[in-house]
Amino acid sequence: MSFHATVLTLYRDMFPGPLGHALAGRALSEGRWALDAVDIRSFATDRHRTVDGTPAGGGPGMVMRPDVLAAAIDGSGGAGPRLLMSPRGVPFDQAMATRLAEGPGVTLVCGRFEGVDQRVIEARGLTEVSIGDYVLAGGEVAAFAILDAIVRLLPGVMGNNQSAAEESFSDGLLEHPQYTRPALFEGREIPAVLTSGDHGRVAAWRAAEREALTAARRPDLLAPVRRGRAAD
Repeated sequence: MSFHATVLTLYRDMFPGPLGHALAGRALSEGRWALDAVDIRSFATDRHRTVDGTPAGGGPGMVMRPDVLAAAIDGSGGAGPRLLMSPRGVPFDQAMATRLAEGPGVTLVCGRFEGVDQRVIEARGLTEVSIGDYVLAGGEVAAFAILDAIVRLLPGVMGNNQSAAEESFSDGLLEHPQYTRPALFEGREIPAVLTSGDHGRVAAWRAAEREALTAARRPDLLAPVRRGRAAD
């Protein structure tokens, strides 16, 4: 059975969007995963199809109504964990993408306005997830990012499974630099070790580069890796 993604959104026409192209799009057409985009507004019951209300206690903006969103979640038939795209959520990372790719699917709720009524978050067991420390106009862009990260890990999607094993965050470190032809580009040569044919030296060089890059750019990632090594 293929992985099934359900996205609840006020802008159904945004999907599949970028997920209909390249690696994810090819996997979608091959049936390796399925995508349903559900229009939250279609579950509103008044003639104006109202999905939001003013914040209790006052304040700017509007808040998504719990009754409408709950009806959309209940009627979507979505599989797997229910994730709410939210800047206050737990950080989405490669480990989470891997866990989700191993399951039957995922349901992604795309918030809008000032946020979502807390009661529906609690009542429907939504896990708030963030893709970074910034605020977007809505959750759709975050949903694209999360699904792209998941889909590429599904069986048969990537031609070389080793690619996933060696890329950034696969073992807590950033990926090493990559090179290809031509051998000389604007006076810059490919590091000699990579053309030496010595696989042991190449592996050692890549490992050293990964650690150096991580130390320079993401030292927060390096400390847990070193603690894990010490424990071993």
